[in-house]
Amino acid sequence: MRIREIIAQQGITTKELAERLGISQSALNQNISGNPSVKVLSNIAEALGVELWELFKAPDTAPPSHSLNCPHCGKPIEFDIKKGPE
Repeated sequence: MRIREIIAQQGITTKELAERLGISQSALNQNISGNPSVKVLSNIAEALGVELWELFKAPDTAPPSHSLNCPHCGKPIEFDIKKGPE
């Protein structure tokens, strides 16, 4: 995952991100290093102001159709990316 990379790009710390999420820095680090749920990943993406898929692939490397493998079962997950209001 690219969470630490995105944090560095935004010039914030894991402590600041944890505060945005309302969790401890330790809990955030466990989620980043472990196997977080889709809900946790969605919350992290929202707090960072990025799309969920950007936690896995950089925007400039993402193919037109997007799919990921489930971290739990390994099955492919396909989804469409819709740009939100600007």
